Amino acid sequence: MAKKQKKAETKRAPTKHQLSRWQRQMKIRRIIIIAAAVFLTGIISWVGYGVYKDRIGPASEVVIKVNNSSFTMGYYVNMLDAYTQDVDPTQIYLMADTVTESIVQTELLKQEAKSLGIEIAPEEIDAKIEENELPNNEAYRDIVGASLLVDKVREYFDSQLPDTMEQARVQVMLVESQEVANEVMTKIETGGNFTALVDEFSYSPQTEGDLGWLPKELMPNTLIRDAAFNITPGRTREPIYYDELATKSVGYWLIEVIDRQDDEIKARAMLLGSKAQSEQIKARLATGNFSSLAMDYSQHESKFEGGELGWLKQGDMGSEAFDEVAFNITANEVSEPVKDESVQTTGGYWIVEVIDRGEHQLEKEVREGLTDIHLNDWFEERRENSTIETLLDEEKKSWAVDQVLRRR
Repeated sequence: MAKKQKKAETKRAPTKHQLSRWQRQMKIRRIIIIAAAVFLTGIISWVGYGVYKDRIGPASEVVIKVNNSSFTMGYYVNMLDAYTQDVDPTQIYLMADTVTESIVQTELLKQEAKSLGIEIAPEEIDAKIEENELPNNEAYRDIVGASLLVDKVREYFDSQLPDTMEQARVQVMLVESQEVANEVMTKIETGGNFTALVDEFSYSPQTEGDLGWLPKELMPNTLIRDAAFNITPGRTREPIYYDELATKSVGYWLIEVIDRQDDEIKARAMLLGSKAQSEQIKARLATGNFSSLAMDYSQHESKFEGGELGWLKQGDMGSEAFDEVAFNITANEVSEPVKDESVQTTGGYWIVEVIDRGEHQLEKEVREGLTDIHLNDWFEERRENSTIETLLDEEKKSWAVDQVLRRR
């Protein structure tokens, strides 16, 4: 019995043929397992690369550098998203460069403010975030911090201003021509009221009438500044200085209708800066060429085509004064000068009256204006001495906008 049990427990040794067969099967199995592992690794890597290529890779790419500070695409996307929360989605791309510049200015201001001993504490940002119920994330914290920093830097420059400065109080008006300037001067010399004359003759809404007390830095332009600080108070400056850069809200058309067809006209025109000039040019048309004179003197964009406007319907020029004459004059005759206060032309004569000059208290608005000038000058000087690099091309900006839109 024991002999049989021993025999049963004895395992039979595999033959060489069987051993070879098992070894081949194990080898094949290992090859299959390795191949499957390689395949799965490839799939995972491909998917991972796709995610990296589409999102992670671009998001980690540096796109803005300000001196030693760098900003990634991910940061830029977050800022673009924050700045455009209330912007029409179709307009977000138009904000791309604005946001870039905001990031640059904020970082540069942050760096340079440290040299003045000015920084914003995290607690100040926390309070402002809570007060305005804003998201407490990096983008909004940086936006709020920038706003607080600007206020503090402005306070610093305001504190550097004296309480009083030499200032001049002036009245000014911009008139269209030497002829009108002479007429105004005659009225002033015979007791005419400057303010009333401004209403009648001035065409510079941005700079007219009594400007109040102003230091040199806040005078509207060099000509007015020189007059204000050189003319004896109480005297009016002779209006003999032409300002070719001055913009005024008036112009004069010379119009010629070449042909008519139903409710359309074929016309050409030139826009001139004063009535006197338009009369002079019209006189020259008796022996001169309309196109040549338009190219030389017209201030309308059509000057490059010799004043040719092509076929027009009423309203095409956006000027009632133009239409009123152009659609009613005789064909092939040049109109009289047509005054148009809906256009802008350049060139004019300044009349400046210095009411008083001397050391004077800085009013609130004057302080604010001087603070802005000093802050801007300081900032621009430091910007010129900084290394700023923006790497956002059109493709990258489009990618950033697309990421913002996916969040909406």
